[in-house]
Amino acid sequence: MATTLERKHFSRHPETVFHPIVAEDKTAMAAMRAIVEPNKGRLQGTAARVPFDGIMEHVAVPEGVTFEAGTVGGIPGWWCRPQAAQPAAVVLHIHGGWFNWGSAKAFRNLVGHLVLHAGVVAFVPEYRLAPEHPFPAAAEDVRASYFGLLELGYKKIAVTGDSAGGNLALGILISLKASQSNNLVAPVAGVALSPVTDLSLSGASWMTRAAADPYFTQSQATELVQSYLNGADPSNPSASPLHADLAGLPPILVHVGDDEVLLDDSVRLVDRALAAGVDAQLDVWEGMAHGFQGSVGLLSASTQAFQQIGSFLSQRFAESAEER
Repeated sequence: MATTLERKHFSRHPETVFHPIVAEDKTAMAAMRAIVEPNKGRLQGTAARVPFDGIMEHVAVPEGVTFEAGTVGGIPGWWCRPQAAQPAAVVLHIHGGWFNWGSAKAFRNLVGHLVLHAGVVAFVPEYRLAPEHPFPAAAEDVRASYFGLLELGYKKIAVTGDSAGGNLALGILISLKASQSNNLVAPVAGVALSPVTDLSLSGASWMTRAAADPYFTQSQATELVQSYLNGADPSNPSASPLHADLAGLPPILVHVGDDEVLLDDSVRLVDRALAAGVDAQLDVWEGMAHGFQGSVGLLSASTQAFQQIGSFLSQRFAESAEER
């Protein structure tokens, strides 16, 4: 059961929720750690693309969701279509991979679980990766995909993303808000799963969660971020949403594990969003590592997270329909 988070480390806002780990998940996480921790920090460079995609391909296939390759706004990607999806509504999901790895196809099962609970279709763009295509190429592709969905006639769009994709998802929300186009269909909501919001890697959790995180090291992340930025300033608001003007964003939901070096990227982002008047909520999951949502069928926390995300998106789509 979720409880209001009162730990000093986290936001003191009531919009922050802490989810205690259950005994079954604690056992499952211990077994997972025994497998992955020997390879901690070893995924590096473009050589990591194949094994990384292999990891994501092992996410359980969601029942009742079909997948189809497609192109939106000139950007290739994959459609994820649950049965009985509501019309005119769509999720634009941006996949993770530290800006250097990942593919829409490899992430289709993860996104399938998300839309299964939200009851809408999703498009996952195959945005260009670093180092071949450094900043801001990925953001340009995400923007092209958003406008491509508008051209297809979608009137209700939510933007979601995980890890580096969470960075790009928040980035397009900020970019669209800044454009102030009167004719633009504004996103109804944003969801970020363990987003990378600060490319200067200055969050305290890079130290406080260094031992707890079974996947990433700061030196590993530094190399990947430098590959992406290619000399650009990590404090540039277009690269690091944490440093952007967040006022005027749609409702935001952020989920993160308590055992992640990226924990403070989420905590600080939501704190600043709330200070800017944004309807924002942070959910922190005790004992969970980065990408725990992908362990559907193995962790009860994964299913609970998708249920909550689905409810959040369904509510935002419904409220958007009432406002029109």
